[in-house]
Amino acid sequence: MLRRVLLAASASDRVRRVISSAPVTRNVVARFVAGDTSDDALAVTRRLLDDGLLVTLDYLGEDAVDPQRAAAVTDEYVRLLGALAAAGLSGGGRAEASVKPTAVGLDLAEHGEKRARENIARICAAAREAGTTVTLDMEENSRVEPTLRILGQLRPEFPDLGCVVQSYLRRGPQDCRALAVAGSRVRLCKGAYNAAPGVAFTSRAEVDRSYARCLRVLLAGPGYPMLATHDPRLIRIAAASGRPAGSFEYQMLYGIRPQEQLRLAGGGARVRVYVPYGSDWYGYLVRRLAERPANLLFFLRSLASRG
Repeated sequence: MLRRVLLAASASDRVRRVISSAPVTRNVVARFVAGDTSDDALAVTRRLLDDGLLVTLDYLGEDAVDPQRAAAVTDEYVRLLGALAAAGLSGGGRAEASVKPTAVGLDLAEHGEKRARENIARICAAAREAGTTVTLDMEENSRVEPTLRILGQLRPEFPDLGCVVQSYLRRGPQDCRALAVAGSRVRLCKGAYNAAPGVAFTSRAEVDRSYARCLRVLLAGPGYPMLATHDPRLIRIAAASGRPAGSFEYQMLYGIRPQEQLRLAGGGARVRVYVPYGSDWYGYLVRRLAERPANLLFFLRSLASRG
């Protein structure tokens, strides 16, 4: 029930206005979002890399409503990757980019999938020039198939292009089996969108069991799994798999369990922090709260301490 309420709130303009205008909100958001600009993102990236962590950067914004907006988001990623390279932060994939296909044109009324593919190819080319990679974020269930088509079309030219599988979708294990091939990069997350019960698991326990099934498929395969979870149980399953530490990575959100990130990295694990930046932070934040009740409790305590 709480998850459904939060996901509904993520799409509500009225709730967005109330939360975004609250005096204490902006200070709290700074714990979870690097800032509004690429300079803010670079500063956070530098600090995390100095701490022995890896980074993936997400320029916040989705559902581009016109080609100009999609092109502007693409340009921002290209500039970001150039700035990372110039600062010496991207080599060897230490800092990479995460891109939502809807942010670069997938939902445009005319030729949306083609426009998104072309824009993502531009970003991938900039990433290759910077010595790093790109991961395609996965969005609502209706966007899964076009995102996978784009992935398949671009991987011959950009074989290190990564993608996401969401364990809340019933198709998750099947997608993992199809994607867990040599050279592939697959990020496994639980997912934070609404979907019909026939398409998605509705209980936390079912989503967790699906995640564990997907995790085992990826860890048994020849690809490079990227396990996006803060759940200690799932981290223990991965750690006990016998997979060499350098052959997969954990991914965690900026501002969530930072000490655990450092602990895992200090023990020799590869840990990548998902760092969002940009002014369009509302939808991202509310979906992160919906993914895990502990995130919501952390956020509410932060609001109380700032109030």
